[in-house]
Amino acid sequence: MIEIRAATESDKPAIWKIISAVISTADTYVFPADTPRDEMLDYWFAPEKHVYVAEDDGEIVGTFWLKPNYPGLGSHVCNAAYMVAPIASGKGIGRQMAEFSLDEARRLGFTAMQFNFVVKSNTAAVKLWQSIGMEIIGEIPDAFDHREFGLTNAYVMYRKL
Repeated sequence: MIEIRAATESDKPAIWKIISAVISTADTYVFPADTPRDEMLDYWFAPEKHVYVAEDDGEIVGTFWLKPNYPGLGSHVCNAAYMVAPIASGKGIGRQMAEFSLDEARRLGFTAMQFNFVVKSNTAAVKLWQSIGMEIIGEIPDAFDHREFGLTNAYVMYRKL
């Protein structure tokens, strides 16, 4: 059974393990594989973010954050980022985190969710986001330098909450 909860300071080593594995593939996130641990954890746990973990039998297998997409007059739109441990891939962890995050974003007072940068070749993520009601509302040409495919487009995705 997957439990999703707010992340704590003691979760940082497990979260770093997930982040480092995900960015090492250079196919879904903009961060170079050699981005330092402290820099990534500072980014992931920035003060404006609500950070969560997904646990499976006490083991952290996923993490995500929610934050205002923009400050001030844009702060009612939520932005989010998700990562699943490679060992847990294909087990529905991403879906559970996504569904939880929609409810949590509403609880936090957001009225919409927007993803600013979904790499087009990340078809599993695009399919998942569409299945929870996210729509592709824009496409950024050559936005991501994919390790295998070279310059690749990225989507902007959105849904009302």
